[in-house]
Amino acid sequence: MWKQENAAYAEDGKTADRRIPTSGRTVPAESVIAFVGKGVEFKGVITYAGTVRIDGIFDGEIHADGGLVVGPEAVITAKITAGSVVSEGTITGDVQASERVTLLSPAVMNGSLKTPLLSIEEGVRMNGTLEMAEPVPRTVSREPKLYPVGSSTRMSAKREEEKPAEETA
Repeated sequence: MWKQENAAYAEDGKTADRRIPTSGRTVPAESVIAFVGKGVEFKGVITYAGTVRIDGIFDGEIHADGGLVVGPEAVITAKITAGSVVSEGTITGDVQASERVTLLSPAVMNGSLKTPLLSIEEGVRMNGTLEMAEPVPRTVSREPKLYPVGSSTRMSAKREEEKPAEETA
């Protein structure tokens, strides 16, 4: 159930190749660190860092720094706090994502959503409230880049002056 290889639950041959959208980029499904499989019923609290995939039935709370992937046959009744959520299954409860929520058909969402980015595919059913939170600002380093002396990538401090165009007579 936990930390299984992706090939162990890729019944259709497509699941393992699917890429998970997070933070405007995609994450390979191979980065899933834990898995609640189809046919498994779990009640309780899950706390983790990384990406977890749920294909079974879950009731409780999910707290994550990383991603949550909800499979098409999953049924989740929970309070969810995660970095990103990608769902094709049924979620009943409050979802708070710091990065994004992606709802793919045939997902069903019953409850409140709070996220800075939301993507909903045609065919998804959503019943509840939506709050679009301000995205977390990314910090940009203002420090100059330093290159070692003699490096081929070293930037020259002098600019070549533009030569005036020659006049034709």
